[in-house]
Amino acid sequence: MAQTHILGYPRIGARRELKRAQEAYWKGEIDQRALLAVGAQVRAQNWQAQQAAGLAFTTVGDFAWYDQVLNHSLMFGVVPERFTAGAADNQLDQYFRLARGRAPSGEPVAASAMTKWFDTNYHYLVPEFTADQQFELDAEWLLAEVKEAQSLGHSVKPVIIGPLTYLWLGRGVENALDLLPRLLPCYVELLKQLANAAAQWVQIDEPILGLDLQENWREAFAPTYEILAEASGSKLLLTTYFSPLRENLETAFALPVDGVHIDAVRAPEEIMPAAAVLRKDQVLSVGVINGRNVWRTDLAHWQAELLPVAKHLGERLWLSASCSLLHTPVDLETEAALANADKQKLAYSRQKLDELQLLQRALKPGAPALAAIAKTESRSEADVREELVSTWRAQTYPERAAVQSARWQLPLLPTTTIGSFPQTDALREVRRQFRNQEISQSDYDAHLRAEIAEVIRRQEILGLDVLVHGEAERNDMVEYFGEQLDGFIHTGNGWVQSYGSRCVKPPIIAGDISRPSAMTVRWSEYAQSLSKKPVKGMLTGPVTILNWSFPREDVPRAVSCLQIAKALRQEVQDLEAAGIGIIQIDEPALREGVPLRESGHKDYFDWAVGCFRYTCSRVQPETQIHTHMCYSNFNAIMDAIVALDADVITIESARSDLRLLQAFAGEGGGYPNEIGPGIYDIHSPNVPERAELVNRLYQLLEVIPVEKLWVNPDCGLKTRNWAEVGSALLNMVEATRTVRAEIA
Repeated sequence: MAQTHILGYPRIGARRELKRAQEAYWKGEIDQRALLAVGAQVRAQNWQAQQAAGLAFTTVGDFAWYDQVLNHSLMFGVVPERFTAGAADNQLDQYFRLARGRAPSGEPVAASAMTKWFDTNYHYLVPEFTADQQFELDAEWLLAEVKEAQSLGHSVKPVIIGPLTYLWLGRGVENALDLLPRLLPCYVELLKQLANAAAQWVQIDEPILGLDLQENWREAFAPTYEILAEASGSKLLLTTYFSPLRENLETAFALPVDGVHIDAVRAPEEIMPAAAVLRKDQVLSVGVINGRNVWRTDLAHWQAELLPVAKHLGERLWLSASCSLLHTPVDLETEAALANADKQKLAYSRQKLDELQLLQRALKPGAPALAAIAKTESRSEADVREELVSTWRAQTYPERAAVQSARWQLPLLPTTTIGSFPQTDALREVRRQFRNQEISQSDYDAHLRAEIAEVIRRQEILGLDVLVHGEAERNDMVEYFGEQLDGFIHTGNGWVQSYGSRCVKPPIIAGDISRPSAMTVRWSEYAQSLSKKPVKGMLTGPVTILNWSFPREDVPRAVSCLQIAKALRQEVQDLEAAGIGIIQIDEPALREGVPLRESGHKDYFDWAVGCFRYTCSRVQPETQIHTHMCYSNFNAIMDAIVALDADVITIESARSDLRLLQAFAGEGGGYPNEIGPGIYDIHSPNVPERAELVNRLYQLLEVIPVEKLWVNPDCGLKTRNWAEVGSALLNMVEATRTVRAEIA
């Protein structure tokens, strides 16, 4: 009979218990013992859920206090030099220093860089390597969790990131493969320690096998895994996900491992080729439950597809989710207010475990056929591209720039922010009261107007040049729009981790999307009435709303994206008619929607870029369109970013030490329009010094013409408090004034 397991489980807790405990610890409201107790409770619940669903193994090692890649960096001693001086009092505080730049007992220091985990909205902490990097194993945390799970009666399967993927994720050296001979002994020793801890199987994640690998990376797999297999006393399950293996399939299955996992959701066509090359001593794990979406699985489809494979392989067929369930909410049973008709269509992580159990039973000889899920007919991506062909703005950027400059009369190095201001406890309480019908709509609106007025007042005092209304009315930059557009399901507890303690609640696209009424106009119009300075209208772009929602599985993504773009174009036109002359349409998720294989890039960018341009295709030339992007590998998509043709783009660059800027100012002209690289990191509580910001501005002016450079933080400010925000923005404005005076 086929076996069941998963690659990983959400670690935030069914009701975000870990998030609340982390933030309470960082504020000094609880001690470390209390934090550790919450972590142990979340792990125990996760393991119990897997055991109750009859999984053959309980996955251990997928828990992290902040990020699983950071776990490995500390496990292998990859700690940048700036963190070694004045280290925190204990290991956990040192861990948080790398993640946040500060811990309760540590001095401020620049936090580790963050970027997106492949094509997901999850952020990982980037390993920082040096040419003389030395590795030293300390696997105490992983071994302790293995022992902890075993003491609770679980048959454990530890999970680790493979050595080649770990090196590929890092930065700081020209060729990370040069470090492999120094890193491998740590992996050898780690596998020995896990075998001594009675781990029968070890899961090794190598998702880079789903990429267009350079030959030297592909060739490194065989000798690497020969060494690991010889040293390991446990069986090794090599796991890949997010993308087809294609030319790497034979490489993966030829390795001396005891099993291979493939993502059959992203590449169902590879099941039979994988089964064909499977050795008689290997298991084939197929990820047929979508680990990145919330819809019920069409188990009847997979029953029909897998019956021949199950008959051939028997217990050597393992059933799993496509990837770690980290990317889906925890438990649908926490959705007390969700309509039953909607709940019956959905499956969160806990329900996906049950689906595995149901599919396992359905593959037994003589099992009855399962009922199929009905399919929907829809337009194709080709139809969408045809509609998007002639939707560009009529004027070129130089033509627009001239009339915009005349209209706004902004100083050199105009200062602004990305959009959101602190979401205070008081504001969240008002939102809770309104949601629970404890206050009226008019009372709620009065609170929001007061908050917006205060945000405008503070920006005027600080001396910013282009203001924002602060987004007091918004719980989240995507969820807010999903709640106002038709075609979405809205959840109460559909939280997933974005990074650290930051969780988001993606809306669910359930049908055709349309805009019943204006969504942002009244708040932007009110904010503009309070100031003579321009106040930006703030929208989330169509591609980001799509990529940060749980999408439909019965229509192409391009179809949903065009529907969102049509709704947003109506909003843009209404903002312009209301006198809002600067409109920011954020697309931070443009990069993560790109297929991991280059062969899929053109089709994606054809409709993704087209949908963005569609939203602003009817505005007047004097209306200035901004966009914002963050935490992406911009070099690979620079042509698409230029094709967006936004008048001004703001980007994250502070955590990357301005490395990301090279794509925007590199050979070939970089970004031809105006640009605002973030000059300080808003994800850290550290307040930048004025002298530091002056120095950064001069660094930027070395590669960006002064007439095209904007000055801003690297992202929105909703997660920070007012004390941090006020000090940081004041220093930013004063630094800008200093540079303006010196270059005048």
